[in-house]
Amino acid sequence: MDYKKVSRYVVLGILFFLPVTFLLFLYPATHYYTPLDIVNESVLDLDNFTSNSEEKILLKDHISVLGFFGNQPLESNTVALNLKELVYDKFKGFKRFQVVVLVPKGTEEAVKKLKAEISSYQDLKFWHFVFGEPSDIKRVFFSLKAKGDLLSISGSNQVYIIDKDLNQRGRLDDRTDNELEKDKPVYGLYGYDCIEVAEVKNKMSDDLRILLTEYRQKRKGEFNSDTRRASDLKSENNE
Repeated sequence: MDYKKVSRYVVLGILFFLPVTFLLFLYPATHYYTPLDIVNESVLDLDNFTSNSEEKILLKDHISVLGFFGNQPLESNTVALNLKELVYDKFKGFKRFQVVVLVPKGTEEAVKKLKAEISSYQDLKFWHFVFGEPSDIKRVFFSLKAKGDLLSISGSNQVYIIDKDLNQRGRLDDRTDNELEKDKPVYGLYGYDCIEVAEVKNKMSDDLRILLTEYRQKRKGEFNSDTRRASDLKSENNE
């Protein structure tokens, strides 16, 4: 018996079947995962707003990243650049994805300058600035579950994920593994600070990817997991 030849076939067999076996183990996991939590329902839509394009910009039936840049949009250039480079450029090709930024009427010229700063001659087709009265902007903001207040002048560094049904998505329990082991009090993640690059890259990008996967699986009829809501967490804590 030619042991060298047998050994060669054994090695080739292992090299071939090992990756296939690994992929087979991974395949079922693509259908069973924890969806992104619904942290708040009934976010107000943008019926009273106008945009810098001909189309009417709404949150309904879109997967939206919603931001607020205030009376001086140029002061939010760092937020805008991080949002574009770390989120928009990564997800702009996904169906029904959009970035929507609310600004007061009268800031149109400042918005043009800000768009020129962040576009770098790239397509901002799915990035919309919408203009409204300050009172309408505040109404939308207060329909969110958010930490802190909306600063009328400088806006907010926080952006929010809104699903197609006007639900705000995030994390009902954002504790780290270490905090879970120590049984620290539960706290959530409702908005994402675009000044904190690590938070946008490590949390927001993951959360958007999970939400987009949910809708892709729904289209294929493969989604069979219930999304957790804030009321679910309250029930768990009361048990």
